[in-house]
Amino acid sequence: MRAFSEIFVEQYAPCGVDCRSVATPATWQLRPRVAARRVWRAALLAGLLLQLLLTGCSLLPGKPNPDNSSRARVVTTAFKMLGAPYHYGGHGPNGFDCSGLVRFSYQQAGIEVPRTAFDQYLRSVPVSNDRLLPGDLLFFTLKSRSISHVGIYVGDGKFIHAPAFGKQVMESRLDEPYWHHHLVRGGRLF
Repeated sequence: MRAFSEIFVEQYAPCGVDCRSVATPATWQLRPRVAARRVWRAALLAGLLLQLLLTGCSLLPGKPNPDNSSRARVVTTAFKMLGAPYHYGGHGPNGFDCSGLVRFSYQQAGIEVPRTAFDQYLRSVPVSNDRLLPGDLLFFTLKSRSISHVGIYVGDGKFIHAPAFGKQVMESRLDEPYWHHHLVRGGRLF
């Protein structure tokens, strides 16, 4: 059986931080209430460190930090693709599905993103509707409970997306009842 400290370190320090000095068997020798408080504090501290480290660990070395010009390139690319046909699995100017349009637009700005809408959702940082910036993503559930659609927010309550088979890349409004009802949240990749 593995020691608690090994499991603790494995779960809360994936980026290489050694938490063994925070939660050790010596800590458990103290009165139970004091020991529980110390372990709780260590877990809280480890959680906060994990959050900071995951942000740092997710950055790729050598990649420039995206700025407003990157946002503008994403949005400009999406606008240029208006009218392109929907193509399931498509991720190029000859045809797109929703996540392919996002991936292509971000690649034109030099930013790599995951291929599927669900993976893009997992990678993004949640953003409330009143804090959306052009270039942020909008995630929807359409026919299932999981994320099944994504669009690129372009400002003024509008977004660009590749909606479905037989349609083209188009601009829609968030206040349209259909999209408002199916919206899960906004997300930011940079």
